[in-house]
Amino acid sequence: MGASRRVLVIVIACLSLFLSNLAAAQQSDVIAERVLGPQWRQMSRRAGMIFAGTVLTTATSVMTTQTAATERTLSGAIPAVQLSFRVDEAIAGVDRGQILTIHEWAGAWSMHRPMTRGQHILIFLYPLSRLGLTSPVGGSVGQVALDPSGKSASSAQPRFASASVSQLERAIRSARSEEE
Repeated sequence: MGASRRVLVIVIACLSLFLSNLAAAQQSDVIAERVLGPQWRQMSRRAGMIFAGTVLTTATSVMTTQTAATERTLSGAIPAVQLSFRVDEAIAGVDRGQILTIHEWAGAWSMHRPMTRGQHILIFLYPLSRLGLTSPVGGSVGQVALDPSGKSASSAQPRFASASVSQLERAIRSARSEEE
């Protein structure tokens, strides 16, 4: 009788833990939808790099690129914006503490909110193109301004609820693992 009681206690504890984790996951999904919008799962899966970071620099530049397959320089230059970020919280495709420099086609730059030096941001970036360019997934939808405490800055984006990066990270990682 004592052994069966211990088994029952263990089963109840495991079930309680499972239900608690399930509730936390569902809550993260609800928060992600409020902050990131209804397409947040697709956006999470399409991104090659996702992180919360600080914008270090922005500069307009002209890129001359080489294609990896041919090692030939393309004729003509590509007008681009060069951005550097410090990765504060790595979610996918980057490492925490990394200084990441990206190039975005200048035409895409005009399609979303400009980023400024010192700004804290949660950003979803497409995988690098064969030309080495990237941009936020879904334009402005793929960039969420963060306040200094690391929460989504709802005052800057009134349609979004406030949430911490760790709450969003849980949902994003879950969505990305569903794909595999």
